[in-house]
Parts: sequence; structure tokens; C-alpha cells
Amino acid sequence: MATYLEYMQAAMKHAEYERMEDGEWYVCIPGLRGLWVTALTREDAQKELFSALDGWLHVNAHVGKLPLPEFDGLSPLHPPEKVG
Repeated sequence: MATYLEYMQAAMKHAEYERMEDGEWYVCIPGLRGLWVTALTREDAQKELFSALDGWLHVNAHVGKLPLPEFDGLSPLHPPEKVG
């Protein structure tokens, strides 16, 4: 089983960033419906997304009992494959 932090880091690697016309950054993680943030800088958007991801996971997995997608072969429900 992947640790919570390992899963969050894997999900963050899939974040998609887009600079909007007003100069703000929009960022989301495909596959995590409803999870997106905007911020003035790319760095702030990344920090905000990490925080929002934590809340999103809590609400969707623990409260809503929804299955979570795998990222890079990691799932909070399945152990990662060992290398070597």
C-alpha cells in the first residue's frame, strides 16, 4: 500500500497547468473530478493544489467512499510493486 504522501506526490506529478488570459494560473489533476485551483503564480497554484488535494481525498475517499484512481501504479488501496 502506498503511503498517503506517496499517493499525493504521484497525483501531483499529473497536474496540468494553464495560464489564463488574466494572468492567473489554473491547475487541475485529470481523473480527480472537481479538483482545481487558481492562483497568481504557478508556485502558489502548486501549493494550493497540494492543499486542495488533501481535502479532496478526505471528502471523496473517507466521507464519500469513492474509489480513487491509480497514479504511476500507486493506489492507497494496493501496494506498489517492488523493484529489484
